[in-house]
Amino acid sequence: MVEIHTKIRELRQQQGLTLKELSENTNLSVGFLSQVERGTSSLAITSLKKIADSLGVEMSYFFQQESSSNYAVTLEHQKSFEVEGNATKYVKLSGSFPGRNLESMLVTLRPFQKDTQLYSHPGEEFHYVVKGKLIIRVDNQEYMLNPGESIHFPSEKEHQWENPLNEETVLLSVLTPVLF
Repeated sequence: MVEIHTKIRELRQQQGLTLKELSENTNLSVGFLSQVERGTSSLAITSLKKIADSLGVEMSYFFQQESSSNYAVTLEHQKSFEVEGNATKYVKLSGSFPGRNLESMLVTLRPFQKDTQLYSHPGEEFHYVVKGKLIIRVDNQEYMLNPGESIHFPSEKEHQWENPLNEETVLLSVLTPVLF
């Protein structure tokens, strides 16, 4: 699979955009975008979403993109992946078809993993704890969730999560918009 940073650079160049123009469209600095394109800086999902929107593609463009509709996702097609610079492991559970609005994933947080920044973006998030514990902060309120418990909130609210345990925490996450 071609690295994400290479695809960003190639797509930007194909569209005849300079780093300065991409920076103006995304509100990300030219220096940061340059580092991203060279593969020397990690990239948060929210930043990748801004870049994808600016370049007129879905985030799935930067990963493995399905070329046809596929409603069922069998075990053999549930491949785990990670985003550069992010310790979280994802398994895409959603089918692929045009006009899809929901993104469902199995998310695994490593022991003691904690977001270091607050996130805020358009859409909604639903997280169901399958295994472990989840501390999630939404709009300055902290929630401690155990297996079998869930949370659903507008993603515009500032949020971050943490696995307080010395073991993996596994979540079933459903969110909008489509990310991968």
